[in-house]
Amino acid sequence: MRVRALAAVVAVVGASAALTLTSGVGDAAAQSNCNPSYPGVCLQDGIGDYDCEGGSGNGPNYVDGPIMVRQPDPFDLDRDGNGVGCQ
Repeated sequence: MRVRALAAVVAVVGASAALTLTSGVGDAAAQSNCNPSYPGVCLQDGIGDYDCEGGSGNGPNYVDGPIMVRQPDPFDLDRDGNGVGCQ
């Protein structure tokens, strides 16, 4: 019985941690000043340009992709226009 209860607690804590991580990092609506063109990540407006990590851009901010991109794409992360940036 204790093992089953412990497994249930671990499952709930693990699910909560996963939800917290997802909503804390990925939910742009939950964060202030996130650009809506990049759902799933919070690229903040007003702090300079974003470039793809490992690319030839000069920053000052970098994003590790791939990321979903909606038009308009003010940071020009989706160069081929397929809706996925930093591939």
